Amino acid sequence: MKEKKVPMRMCVGCREMKPKKELIRVVKSPEGVVSMDLTGRKPGRGAYVCRSQECLKRAIKQKQLERAFECALGEETHAQLLKELELLEGQE
Repeated sequence: MKEKKVPMRMCVGCREMKPKKELIRVVKSPEGVVSMDLTGRKPGRGAYVCRSQECLKRAIKQKQLERAFECALGEETHAQLLKELELLEGQE
């Protein structure tokens, strides 16, 4: 039987290719709202980041998310994303 192909995505923080299921999608909705997309099904432009705060902080510091979404992100958006990831890590 044929093996199923595992979709790979690049983390915008550490720039490593990883299986899509290991990463979290950050999405910019058509309305311009940036949030975490745990299901991977929200409409809008997406970027992937590892499930670690270090990768998310690096992506914010290097402005990788802003580059991916082609817009400036404010400090409150950065704080919201870090808080959402912290809550997610607490659930695991």
